[in-house]
Amino acid sequence: MKLLPLGGCLAAGGLLAASFAGIATAAPKVTTSAKLNTAANAATTLEFWTADGGANFKAADPFGLEHKRVPKHVSTGGPAADGKPGIVPATADIPAAAARTKNVNLPKTAGRVFFVLGEDLYSCSASSVQSTYKNLVATAGHCVYDPVGNQSVADKWVFVPGYYQGKAPWGVYIGKQAFTHYDWDVYEDADRDYAFVTVYNGIARSSGRWIDVGPLGAKVGGQGLAYNQKVGQATYVFGYPTAAHGDGDYAYTGHTLKFCYGKPTYPRVESSVKVEEHVALRCSMTGGASGGPWIIGYSSNRRLGYLNGVTSLGGDTDGNLRSDLITSPYFDGETYSVYKAAAPLWSGSIVKKDGTLGLTEVK
Repeated sequence: MKLLPLGGCLAAGGLLAASFAGIATAAPKVTTSAKLNTAANAATTLEFWTADGGANFKAADPFGLEHKRVPKHVSTGGPAADGKPGIVPATADIPAAAARTKNVNLPKTAGRVFFVLGEDLYSCSASSVQSTYKNLVATAGHCVYDPVGNQSVADKWVFVPGYYQGKAPWGVYIGKQAFTHYDWDVYEDADRDYAFVTVYNGIARSSGRWIDVGPLGAKVGGQGLAYNQKVGQATYVFGYPTAAHGDGDYAYTGHTLKFCYGKPTYPRVESSVKVEEHVALRCSMTGGASGGPWIIGYSSNRRLGYLNGVTSLGGDTDGNLRSDLITSPYFDGETYSVYKAAAPLWSGSIVKKDGTLGLTEVK
């Protein structure tokens, strides 16, 4: 019986802390960052993923770290918040649906992350989150920083909101810079398994030319952020499960967005990946759902709420070879510090006037 960080089959290794540039946001050190793609290599990254009708999108495997045993549920009350509860409002200019519905409208903000490690193609889940320039993505730390090959960050990192059957309905957003917690970077502490990534304006193909479709948040909106919250609030979790259950059943394809709903419990403990205070939710999502948003206060009309976690671990806890549990780091004031380091940064366009991609990264 194993629990996997919802992404797959890879075992954890060391990270090269020296390869990241520290951001002095607090003492002790909280945030590290690293470059993902420059405007100069954007064309190569985009062509890699969109060639042959997006064949590489469909070929990507779910990515994750390996659990050594089933995590324990230790009831010790709620987490120790490191400050008062706080929120960042969601995007204000996304209109609500014209009519109310009893159904769950899936968020436009959710999508799939794709990246390369060595010669292997991988995918995770993620969501747009509100920021100054509407250009920020939240996902799991292990979906950005390579914990296996000791590389600094994943290669050819892109985000596709609304991904569906190999299509990118709102464009492809190439990652510019990634931010994570110092303890994830240096100690591989899965209690800090989250990352915030700035992305360039979206890119789409039209009449044989690349076009700039604008900032991510202006296209699909951005979830708010909540931290130091009481555990147990009604929560929606969204993601793109891809891997088979332990019994070999491929219940999911990874090509459509799925969700779970419930009230998380605390804490889940798993020392093999240094987890001491994850929150957990009963859910059957499999690998590929890593990095998917945990949202409280979700409005199905507006398709927005408050990001309060990202899927980190998951798997089978009762031994029947069927995934039944997912977990997330607890979002506290230090999570907010990492978010604050990324949220005010600008990215801009990498599409030139002639419809080609390149060095147009000028504010």
